[in-house]
Amino acid sequence: MREKTERIVREWGDACDAEVSIAVLGGAWKPSILSLLGEHDVLRFGELRRLLLEPTPRVLTRQLRELEDDGLITREVYRQVPPKVEYRLSDLGRGAGPLVDSLTRWGGEYAAHQRRMLAEPASVGSGERREPISAGRG
Repeated sequence: MREKTERIVREWGDACDAEVSIAVLGGAWKPSILSLLGEHDVLRFGELRRLLLEPTPRVLTRQLRELEDDGLITREVYRQVPPKVEYRLSDLGRGAGPLVDSLTRWGGEYAAHQRRMLAEPASVGSGERREPISAGRG
């Protein structure tokens, strides 16, 4: 378990279990990595990178290491030239699948709602206008 995750689990009460989930699953590519491994069972680094639309190698490596350290994925290294590394979901990672699926559905609904709101013309004569927030204003 990552040091950050361990600290959160130890110090936060049961009332913060949703926050623990966010700490473990939150990251640039983590939900997508888990979804792809759920679909494909086993993927190599290059395959993940292509399927995720080319995140930088550094970012993808960091996300994979965090998922591995938190026990959601397993990494198997084959001693050959060139080296071969495969990633799979662990039992914990498979257990996160329904949560990731729910987050995906909710995110799609939220984005669709926001797109509809952006597409609606502003009400004429409503008198309500929002000013953009600028730095330095409090």
